[in-house]
Amino acid sequence: MLDHDLRDDYEIIEEEKIMAPSPNWGHVNVTANLITLIGGYARINKLGVVTGDNFDVHLPDGSLLKPDFTFVSAANEKLFVDQKQNTLHGVPDMVAEIFSRSTMKRDVGIKKDIYERNGVKEYWMIDPWRESVSVYLLRDGKFFLDEIYFNYTDDELNELPDDERAEVKMEVPVAVLGGFKIKIRNVFGWYFE
Repeated sequence: MLDHDLRDDYEIIEEEKIMAPSPNWGHVNVTANLITLIGGYARINKLGVVTGDNFDVHLPDGSLLKPDFTFVSAANEKLFVDQKQNTLHGVPDMVAEIFSRSTMKRDVGIKKDIYERNGVKEYWMIDPWRESVSVYLLRDGKFFLDEIYFNYTDDELNELPDDERAEVKMEVPVAVLGGFKIKIRNVFGWYFE
């Protein structure tokens, strides 16, 4: 078994080295779904590349983060310094963090602030317990909450009054991909609809 100091499973936040915990199965599923859905679309259309956990992102302010999901547009692919060493130097177009009990506070606090001040255009905070995606978009150097999307079950949808059900958004647009949309159910599901 490797000693923690020998593995590259840490982040540097505000000049402090913080161990990054191993993800649970639900977390891995959401990451895989994002890579498949967004990454597949980006790859087919030659719009950019995506990465998942354990990919080092060295930001201009000196922070080293390992977002759960990262998208880099084709125009910014020069950010990849060494794909063999899993490193990116610069600012990705989009990142997503999937909450875990040990990282949630950092994801909604300091990491959000770091992504904002470094100029990440789109930030998704994904809550696997509530099955929700909070989408933040960068405008004039600041993140603004664009929308929170919830994965309603069919029973939950049927219980809503007609006017509320009509307002439920079942797809999440990816702003950095020109509004390409993915079904919220496919973010959290085991199989795609």
